[in-house]
Amino acid sequence: MALWSGRFTEGVSEFTQQFGASLPVDKALYAQDIAGSKAHAHMLAAQGVISQEDCDAIQAGLDRIKERIEAGEFVFDINNEDIHMSIESVLTAEIGDAGARLHTGRSRNDQVATDTRLYAKERCTQLMQANLELRRALVHQAQEHFDVILPGYTHLQHAQPVLFSHHMLAYVWMLTRDYERLAAARRAADASPLGSAALAGTTYPLDRQMTARELGFSRVIPNSLDAVSDRDFLLDLMYACSVSCMHLSRLAEEIILWSTSEFAFVTLSDSFSTGSSIMPQKKNPDFAELVRGKTGRVVGDLVALLVTMKGLPLAYNKDLQEDKEGAIDAAKTLEDCCACMAGMIGTMQVNADAMMAQAKKGYLAATDVADYLAKKGMPFRRAHEVVGHLVLLCDQRGCDLDDLTLEDFKAASDLFEADITGALNLASIAAARTTEGGTGNAAVKEQMDKALAQLEADEAAL
Repeated sequence: MALWSGRFTEGVSEFTQQFGASLPVDKALYAQDIAGSKAHAHMLAAQGVISQEDCDAIQAGLDRIKERIEAGEFVFDINNEDIHMSIESVLTAEIGDAGARLHTGRSRNDQVATDTRLYAKERCTQLMQANLELRRALVHQAQEHFDVILPGYTHLQHAQPVLFSHHMLAYVWMLTRDYERLAAARRAADASPLGSAALAGTTYPLDRQMTARELGFSRVIPNSLDAVSDRDFLLDLMYACSVSCMHLSRLAEEIILWSTSEFAFVTLSDSFSTGSSIMPQKKNPDFAELVRGKTGRVVGDLVALLVTMKGLPLAYNKDLQEDKEGAIDAAKTLEDCCACMAGMIGTMQVNADAMMAQAKKGYLAATDVADYLAKKGMPFRRAHEVVGHLVLLCDQRGCDLDDLTLEDFKAASDLFEADITGALNLASIAAARTTEGGTGNAAVKEQMDKALAQLEADEAAL
């Protein structure tokens, strides 16, 4: 019989038992549940609510149960509904009345909220570590290929030359903000609901500050209704996971494009590629595609909980049983995607010659030619028009800007002189972008130093 069955004359059906059970999901929180129960028992004994003898029996019994779970020897019974009742029922069967006293002054409502917050804190920390490893891989590629010229794109059309290192660092900064979002989610979860009981608190002299300290929470949640009924801390975690996966998906998309024969900017390691069952020549970027695909699932996890929460009255409702599966999935998926991308980025070969060959196409020097005229006094809009005509001329001839003669330039404007050739050199064009955050070598070096400093600070603080 269920631990709540006292007022019932018959049990639920086999189907409804299966339908209502959360055990298949929340057994993943066994360690957090046991930690919360040990802290609660310790506090009950300190407050004189239970005897020290009962507390010792509870602590020892919970330790044995944890050892059996981790050894794969614990039998989970779906009739116990959830991880809380699974552990308590076995504990009571083994140590008797002492186990039955564990739930004094506690509800499953504050118990599950405590477990989930402990889990969220731990997973945030692990995800922050995974984030750091991926950032390190990106920084390493940027350092190793600092001066490589890459065609920059807008609308997937050739735009302006940039340093490959500059491009890699763009993702480093995205991931740096993702790290901050994960840290914020950890702070949001770092508050103890334990002692709120079902919704209204309890008449027992509980010391909520004591259990908060013992469990490593920085504070207690001041309102018992809020403590048991909100899951905004999980939404924070899932939002952080969603944004981070979105960034990884963008990076994956570029890796997929860059690894094609048409681009050939990078060559992926065999360890991060697959073949075809029918086409022997294929080397597919399947794992980058999976990162891109799994992002949709993580965003779905976030949306699912948002929709679940939107109509719930205070306080606890059974709908909240649906909060954990999505959060567990989102965190696991992001962790795996970070690890996959870190390995993929760290082992990929950068093909500098292919990047430069593409950079020489698409009139990437056009903006600098217009700037050349503007710096000689021509209004920029007029300069833009002049260079547009030169690009049209190149289109008609089937050549690039650096194939034009000085006479061609002078025919477009008397302001052109022999030094126009300097405005056509791609490395010089990139190097000239010296504004803070620009793609010039000096600016990127400064940016690299900042990115490394932030990475090291985050590693030290974790």
